[in-house]
Amino acid sequence: MDIPLPSRAALKAQAKRLRSKLNHAGTPCTHSQALEAVAHQWGARDWNTLHARAQDMPQPGYHAGQRITGRYLGHRFSGHIKAVSRLASAQHRLTLRFDTAIDVVRSDQFSALRQQVNCVVDGTGRSARKTSDGVPHVVLDDAWAGG
Repeated sequence: MDIPLPSRAALKAQAKRLRSKLNHAGTPCTHSQALEAVAHQWGARDWNTLHARAQDMPQPGYHAGQRITGRYLGHRFSGHIKAVSRLASAQHRLTLRFDTAIDVVRSDQFSALRQQVNCVVDGTGRSARKTSDGVPHVVLDDAWAGG
């Protein structure tokens, strides 16, 4: 099974975490050494080769059952993808199932809890639909950047 290559930012974050863990464990590691180690883990000869293969934007490979985190209407969530279909121009239609229901109403008078939503996200994991203040309804975290 081929694993899609993470974004450059996610690879750099991976190297930063590796360096931090090694230094904390008493094994000195420079940022350059951590970048080279990450490159080798991804099967590249060196960091420059991996950097050239990676892209600036994440390359999402969404699939049913995938664990996912992000924000929905400004609320943090974790959950899984219940259904997915690929649309034209690098967009995906997703059905997200939240671990914990989210209140989608900004009122003290009543609540409307949702545990499942449908959305369309682009290649960066953001929905085109936005709230009145310009924030995307859905912002998915880059699965490779999480810590």
